[in-house]
Amino acid sequence: MTAGFDQLAPAYQRLWTDTLPGQMQREAVWRYAFELFPAGSHVLDLGCGTGDDALALGARGVRVTGIDASSEMVRIARNRGVDAHVLAIENIAELSGTFDGVVSNFGALNCVENLQALREPLARIVKPGGVMAVCLMSRFCLWETLVFAAHGEFSRAIRRWSGEAASSVIPRVFYPTTRQICRSFAPDFTLVSTHGIGVAVPPSYVTKLSEASIRRLAPFDRRFASSPILRSLGDHRLLIFRTGRHQ
Repeated sequence: MTAGFDQLAPAYQRLWTDTLPGQMQREAVWRYAFELFPAGSHVLDLGCGTGDDALALGARGVRVTGIDASSEMVRIARNRGVDAHVLAIENIAELSGTFDGVVSNFGALNCVENLQALREPLARIVKPGGVMAVCLMSRFCLWETLVFAAHGEFSRAIRRWSGEAASSVIPRVFYPTTRQICRSFAPDFTLVSTHGIGVAVPPSYVTKLSEASIRRLAPFDRRFASSPILRSLGDHRLLIFRTGRHQ
């Protein structure tokens, strides 16, 4: 699996982060993350990639430690000044110390088959009252379904619906529901809020829209991303948890 991400790493910025949809979706996550993690806090970045989130948080005075299974992603992140380490998310039990919070952005956790196995080690290293903000690819993305169906690619249009699919990078990608994710982390983490990311702003591979059109869609995301119905249609979902058992 890491070989695919190692090959992707040099092009990751061009294919995702530097695209207008990628920028807008990432900035949508940051609008929430910046409020969750104050300056001086220490945050663990699960699947840090090339370090975009770590750098953005670091610029606001947050100390970030990143881990990623891809040595090439980590190399690029380190070259950008990120405190990044080669470690698969599944092996976080090997980490020592404690953190004020956890962030995981844009599908890193979609590569983990057994999310429940992360609960205990995360509960051990996240301080009481800490925040965990995880952004996963949704099981249903309206944009993806419409775009591929319009081109007659019906298997790709519904590829997420079963909860598991293959990608060009890794052989297995998992699409858990919000309920499944909450069950995996309960009772040590309690869901506080859910937000759709990329509800109106399309995935980065939608290239037929002009930049002006995409920019006009961004306010819709900001206004309706937390709507109980519309948030389920986004390319990604941002789930915000706090440590603590359900009452």
